[in-house]
Amino acid sequence: MTIHISAKPGQIAETVLMPGDPLRAKWAAKTFLDDVELVNETRGMLGFTGTWRGNRVTVQGSGMGMPSLSIYANELIRDYGAKTLIRIGSCGAMQEKVNVRDIVLAQTASTLSTPSRGIFRELNFAPCADFGLLRAAAAAAEARGISPYVGGIYSADVFYDERPDLNEIMQRHGILAVEMEAAELYNLAHRHGARALAVLTVSDHLLREEALPAEDRERSFGEMVEIALEAAFT
Repeated sequence: MTIHISAKPGQIAETVLMPGDPLRAKWAAKTFLDDVELVNETRGMLGFTGTWRGNRVTVQGSGMGMPSLSIYANELIRDYGAKTLIRIGSCGAMQEKVNVRDIVLAQTASTLSTPSRGIFRELNFAPCADFGLLRAAAAAAEARGISPYVGGIYSADVFYDERPDLNEIMQRHGILAVEMEAAELYNLAHRHGARALAVLTVSDHLLREEALPAEDRERSFGEMVEIALEAAFT
């Protein structure tokens, strides 16, 4: 057990999917895994372990934002031996060509700051995904007839942003989408020798002011989960 995860030794799999929402973790585990067991409910941040095609998988909520994700990713890697961590979550499109419901695979994650900034100091470290996971996820998506967008995203410190100038600069430089967690996940994976990837579903569009209807989210998010699982075990 750790401060934030009550799982016993051996209850966390080496492969962990990390949605921000703990209820989405419950939904993903119950929908896609067999022999599901609740392994964590400390602070309401639910975690479940089960099997997918005979492979053990944990689905653990991370909370919103990089500081929250950092807590769970650190403990999963350092205390439970997690080796592959895949964020599954929503994002906001920042390019006209990217549409609501599209899948984005985050090759890199730009930031203003992360919880790791105190370690890097003056270094502008460039966190990126594990290439093997990235390649496998792209192949898994294409096998389903999905053309994912692969490239850079922006991991924001705040949800209610008031920097249209910064958004315009990122759009000019090809940033595909914005979310709030991936950059720190990539930092921690590099630091501890783990593999990491963010597989994201576009739930809203910053330029068009479009949003994915609530009734459509489950189907779209399901494709994201299946792509993440196939990537983890390819």
